[in-house]
Amino acid sequence: MPIARRTILGALAGTAALGTVGVPSAGAAPAGAAASALARLLPRHHDQVTFRTVPRRNGHDAFRVSGTAGRITVEGTTAAVQLTGFHHYLRRVAHAHVSWRGEQTALLPARLPAVGEPVAATANVAHRFVFNDTNDGYTGPYHDWDYWERELDVLALHGFNEVLVYIGADAVYHRTFIEHGYSDAEVRAWVPGPAHQPWWLMQNMASFGGPVSPELLDRRTALARKIVRRLRELGMTPVLPGYFGTVPPGYAERNKGARTIPQGGWCGFDRPDWLDPRTPHFAAVARTFYRVQQELYGASTMYKMDLLHEGGSPGDVPVGAAAKAVEKALRAAHPDAVWAILGWQHNPRREIVDAVDRSRMLVLDGIPDRFPKITDRERDWGGTPYAFGTIWNFGGHTALGANAPEWVSLYERWRTKPGSALRGIAVMPEAADNDPAALALFSDLAWTSGPVDLGTWFGQWAVTRYGAADAGAARAWDALRRTAYGTGRADSWSEQADGLFGARPDLAVDHAASWSPRQLRYDAAEFEAALPALLSVAPPLRASSAYRADLVDVARQCVANRGRLLLPRVKAAYDEGDRERFGDLTRQWLDWMDLLERIVATDDRHLLGRWLSAARAWGSSDAERDRLQADALTLLTVWGPRHAADAGKLHDYANREWAGLVGGLYRLRWQTYFTELETALDEDRAPHPVDWFALEDRWTHNPTETRTRPTGDIVRIARTVASRL
Repeated sequence: MPIARRTILGALAGTAALGTVGVPSAGAAPAGAAASALARLLPRHHDQVTFRTVPRRNGHDAFRVSGTAGRITVEGTTAAVQLTGFHHYLRRVAHAHVSWRGEQTALLPARLPAVGEPVAATANVAHRFVFNDTNDGYTGPYHDWDYWERELDVLALHGFNEVLVYIGADAVYHRTFIEHGYSDAEVRAWVPGPAHQPWWLMQNMASFGGPVSPELLDRRTALARKIVRRLRELGMTPVLPGYFGTVPPGYAERNKGARTIPQGGWCGFDRPDWLDPRTPHFAAVARTFYRVQQELYGASTMYKMDLLHEGGSPGDVPVGAAAKAVEKALRAAHPDAVWAILGWQHNPRREIVDAVDRSRMLVLDGIPDRFPKITDRERDWGGTPYAFGTIWNFGGHTALGANAPEWVSLYERWRTKPGSALRGIAVMPEAADNDPAALALFSDLAWTSGPVDLGTWFGQWAVTRYGAADAGAARAWDALRRTAYGTGRADSWSEQADGLFGARPDLAVDHAASWSPRQLRYDAAEFEAALPALLSVAPPLRASSAYRADLVDVARQCVANRGRLLLPRVKAAYDEGDRERFGDLTRQWLDWMDLLERIVATDDRHLLGRWLSAARAWGSSDAERDRLQADALTLLTVWGPRHAADAGKLHDYANREWAGLVGGLYRLRWQTYFTELETALDEDRAPHPVDWFALEDRWTHNPTETRTRPTGDIVRIARTVASRL
């Protein structure tokens, strides 16, 4: 049933409801919230657990788990912290766990095991933030409540207390600018499709993938309300977007006396104008924005804003004065709120942190584990509180691994140094729902007293992940620890190299996304040792979704890494004019791609068909369903129009090894390329260039049929991979 609509300036079609949300503030966890979550997660065992709310310890969140077999008591400062405590017990004592990719709970005995020595911890930082600004695009812009309900439970289990919520911001902007001189249709045409909205909210672009329909705005508003309500029930903070000046086209012409600053371009897109924050017009729009937002979703204690993100221009506006005005508008609406700002590239500028109340700002540092030149964040940001963060993938790449040694070394050293301003952690991969070991390890930093030993941690992870100690599992995870999770920041990368099968074809190509590592950052042969080790895991431990997910990831990565060994041989054969050898090697290349397609087809999280069907499910007409599918698929392929894909270098930014992409677009590109090279050899001429954007755009708007259900036996396919390595 549609959300009830409020009449402003007459009956406005598509305007979402503005009834004030009556919800408890973050931190006030209603009785039973943790128990309800556990009933969803462990329906066979939830009635064996009693949750109790206790005061914070010296202002910090804390938990304590005790009890005998079948009678477990969990004490914690909020419902989310109680779930964190139970999950620590589950991992340490019961050798089980839940993650955002795979879980192991089936081996739990009928009666939960006794705790023995109580499992207890106190958070060593107040802020435990999760999600990148890009998350709603790259993770899944068309997820429904079933997805989000589980996602929030998983985040609580991992100890997070601040969750970025961008979904629903479209309705806030829609209502706001209708009150400031725009028609319903004009604003809906300005708002991009859901897959591209994160970059609109960061002031990078607008309109692409739109217009959004009234029905879509209503559905997204309803989902956002559920998300923020659940977060508050769990005692977690929904971090909402704040207002910093983005306006639709022609704002100054429609509003006498307004002053806007053109923002130029971003990767081939025109950026929206910026409303001068020092002006009364900015204050008026900000008042409307925060009022509408609060009526829709309630108030929060943290708002996310990035001024002049990725190349924005201040024009002749003093940056410090603009920051003061943005902060003033936030304080007028929410006097005690924290301004969260991303630490990325040159952001935040020093003029910003010098101008505002630093005690009420939190910098979410996205690059401490990436660049070795970063050594003193207190100096960089003048003592502004910050969260030690990580971005271990970009665009949702499926490459496995992270700079784990940097995490455990830098975090403990920076947190405990005299005068430290480190006040939190921030898990910010550009797409979530991947790399469960990275998620667990990084979130553990906030709940561990003293430094984490990676050898010990990964040894325990192998037990937790599959349910019992196993020599094969231990060998596998030790190999992964030394390779994919053993890299550092000396080379100025925080993610692992993406696969070449997903690259635009070229015999010398060494990356798929424009801003990805050019070579593997670890020894491929050493990594490959993890696959036979995983295959040797005892059969009783192979039944979990955790085991299957890991087998998919390791087998997939082994095959992806093969491309970097094979392509130089293909090039050599072509350069030498060896037609027979070239044909043999290119057939091997396509055979590896076919095997890769079979691997990822076994896993429902690696199915392009699910991504597309989810998008279509949000449409209210055939035309809208087609538009939403194109919005979702474009993000993974060409990203935007030709200029953005080519000159802006955004094509394949979100490449990923998914069934339907590997066997669809990626194979089509490489087959097309090899056919042209073969013809060129036969005709003794230079190969003709291929218009890759035209090919990709055609496929994106008419993809080959893609499956929505997994198929195949990953154990059998992984054995095939191991035999061919």
